[in-house]
Amino acid sequence: MRIAAEAALEKKASDLTLLHVEGLTSFCDWFILCNGSNSRQIQAIGRGIIDSLKSHGLKPLGVEGLESSKWVLIDMGDILVHIFDEPMRGYYDLDGLWVDAPRVPPADLGIELEPQPIATPAT
Repeated sequence: MRIAAEAALEKKASDLTLLHVEGLTSFCDWFILCNGSNSRQIQAIGRGIIDSLKSHGLKPLGVEGLESSKWVLIDMGDILVHIFDEPMRGYYDLDGLWVDAPRVPPADLGIELEPQPIATPAT
């Protein structure tokens, strides 16, 4: 999981959320949710994750949506990676659908988040 999450962050994915869904569903143990700001970035995040997995000798079981780039799903077996554009993430609301799943801070897995720039009001 750490490989995929770090690869997403390397491509500047935003709003990274790790959901521990083990025991809540039978098809996987973890969801990694993140956003890209546009279709090119979403594709880059997806390809970056796939390349990183391959460099570690891992191959996704399946990849969906890489060409349309509104919602990319990478199936790693026990882990599903969801890369969204912001409207699509809000529409499907996996964060809300899996509200009972514990959110695991990336730092708990040794994943360093880059500080996000603080928006300053225009003067």
